[in-house]
Amino acid sequence: MTTMPTTLKAVVFDLDGTLVDTADEFIIVVQALRAEHGLATMDEDLIRSTVSSGARALVRIALNLQEDQAEFESKRLRLLELYSEVLGTAAKPYPGIETLIANLQEQGIAWGVSTNKPRAYTDPLMRKLDFSPAPSCVVCPDDVTQTKPHPEPLYLSCQQIGCTPDQAIYVGDHQRDIEAGRRAGMYTIAAAYGYIEPGDDPADWGANARVERSTELSTLILGNLE
Repeated sequence: MTTMPTTLKAVVFDLDGTLVDTADEFIIVVQALRAEHGLATMDEDLIRSTVSSGARALVRIALNLQEDQAEFESKRLRLLELYSEVLGTAAKPYPGIETLIANLQEQGIAWGVSTNKPRAYTDPLMRKLDFSPAPSCVVCPDDVTQTKPHPEPLYLSCQQIGCTPDQAIYVGDHQRDIEAGRRAGMYTIAAAYGYIEPGDDPADWGANARVERSTELSTLILGNLE
């Protein structure tokens, strides 16, 4: 079992559902897409729990479509178009995240983002949020040949930050995040406060640690520093 780094150089976060709460924007988008098809609003908690699974999953639940249906791709593109119109308007860092980032800087520890969210949506969101200090890396699917749960994005994150995987922590709210972190040899933290799908249990992901609230991250990470 990977242990907490004795020399911690970096903390890398997944984006949606871990670093930033973007669910309110996707709730707006899904409800708008349904309205365009004459459908009633749907349960917001179902939308929220599906956000980490991406646009395709949101289209599936929004319109009860499967990916092999002819109109699926056009509906996916429409969802992304709607998302572009609201991107960054309601998203916000989870409680305690900005303080954690500031405290990491005081300790000389870098931070970064490794996400399966395409750069076309990640960069505008990060610009609007304007984190200070800025992240030392922002790795998107555009930068790698294989996405999470493959460890390649996390290897690249560590490379860009200038540390080895055993000197870094990865925090994520999906099993694919924890699998990627474990395969990369990083210490992993399951963000159980994130977008957890119905029937899923972060306790089953095999993470080194788990937090129920984002405000617990600071104590878990910084409380172990000498």
